[in-house]
This record gives sequence, structure tokens and C-alpha cells, in this order.
Amino acid sequence: MSVSDLDRAAVLPPERLWNSPGFRRFRRHKLAVFGTTAIVALTLACVIGPWLLPYTDTYIDIRARFALPFTGPHILGTDPLGRDILARLLMAGRISLAVGFSAMMIAMAIGICIGLVAGFYEGLVGAALMRFVDAMLCFPSIFLLLAISALIQPSVASIVILIAATSWMEVARVVEAQIRALKTREFAQAAVSFGASHSRIMFRELLPNAIAPIIVAATLNVAHAILAESYISFLGFGIQPPTPSWGNMLESAQSYLTSAPWLAIFPGIAITLAVTSFNFVGDGLRDALDPRMDLP
Repeated sequence: MSVSDLDRAAVLPPERLWNSPGFRRFRRHKLAVFGTTAIVALTLACVIGPWLLPYTDTYIDIRARFALPFTGPHILGTDPLGRDILARLLMAGRISLAVGFSAMMIAMAIGICIGLVAGFYEGLVGAALMRFVDAMLCFPSIFLLLAISALIQPSVASIVILIAATSWMEVARVVEAQIRALKTREFAQAAVSFGASHSRIMFRELLPNAIAPIIVAATLNVAHAILAESYISFLGFGIQPPTPSWGNMLESAQSYLTSAPWLAIFPGIAITLAVTSFNFVGDGLRDALDPRMDLP
């Protein structure tokens, strides 16, 4: 039975883990290392930063309306109400990152369960499940998101559920393909011959060996969720003010693109940095966890 780099890493001591082939491949992927550093820095800034600032995201300093960035106590300037842009940007980051990670976990749970069952049982059950997946993929996710979000009361919880409900299908296809390939391997056939139950074979034998592409899909799913939240909030159907998110900060900045461009520049940079960083990490993990990659 072949074991993936990730499975070996789980039992290696830290010094051997750092020097394992998978980690060496990941460290050589400069964009993945940059993405990891950016994600950690952005997350820490959003979690800790608001506690260190002298202003809250709701504090209004009407005398400092449209303060320029880097010219006074408001480091990134202020908005039309005199609210500190940096404080709002970090609080918005909390919301956007929380939506991204939460939607990813729900989408992964749905996609893994459906893909696992479809790949293991195949036949009528597998065909029915995968045709349902294909039917869901026929709907453009952005239009489906906008149509549903226009009919419900927008909140963080509802946006998370909506994004997860429209982003699990790719995960299901990846998992189904992996399980179909793995179930014919010797270790899976040995488990069947020993009389292991279907649930044990699926969750103890097959799923752990399919974990590498699942992890890659998870990182890419976070990027998709952050981007989806941003554009539905930008269109006015997502997180509603005064709760800040990067998307609704961009929406509020539309009227001031020429007079106060920093209102759009900073949330735009935050969205770009977060999404590209998760994509870089996904690319790096794909190379690091691919056993066919045999870099020295």
C-alpha cells in the first residue's frame, strides 16, 4: 500500500517533517511560500489589529472626513463619514475570511460525502449522484448566488450557506474520481477480503489516501468563497452595512473613485492579496503532494 507524503508527515518528528520530500517541494515553490506568509500575516492582522488601533470601525470623526492616507492619525485615511479605513479594512477582513473558511468547510463536507458515496458504490447510486452534480454545475454559480440572495434576508450565516451550496460540486467530482481509482488498489481489495464494512473501507482506507487533492481543493475553495462574498456584497446582495466586508467597502466607494480613490484601492488590494495567496498555496500544495513530482 502506497502512502502519500501527507500520511508520512503525520507520523514524522518535526525535524524529519521539515526535511520530508513534500515539504522540500513546497518550500521550493516561491509563490506558495509567499502566499502562506501573506495569509498568515493577513489573518493575524485582521484578528489582532483592531484591538491595537486607537479607532474602532464604527467610530465617526466628522471633522476628519476624507482624510488622506499617510497624512495624519488615520493611517489609511477616512471615509465620507470620517470612519477610519484601516479599522474598517481589518474588521472587514475578519468577516470576509470567516465567510471564506466557513463556506469552505461546509462545501468540503458536502462534496466529500457525495463524492465518496458516488465513487464507492458507482452503479445506479453513483450515476444518480454524479448526474445531480452535473445538473448543479450547469447553473452559473454567480447568477444562482444573486438570484437566491435577492430572495432572503442577507446575513453572514446566510451568505456562508449560499456560497457553500454553490461551490461543493467541483469537490465532489475530485473525490469521486479519486475514490473510483483507489477502490481497485491492493489495500482496498485486502480490506474487502478481510470482511471490513463499507463505512470502514470508505472512511479508514480510501478517504485518507485521497486527502492530498482534497486539501488542494480546500485552499482553492477558500479563495473562491472570498471572491464570491466580495462580488455579491459589491452588488448589494451580500453583507449589509454597517457591518463591513471588503465587498461592501468597494460598493460604498463607487461614488468617490475620482475624489477619494483610496476608498476603493485598499479593499481591492486586500481582496487581490487574499485570493491570489490562497491560489498560490493551492498550486504549491498540488506540486508538493503529487507523488509523481520527484524533485531533488
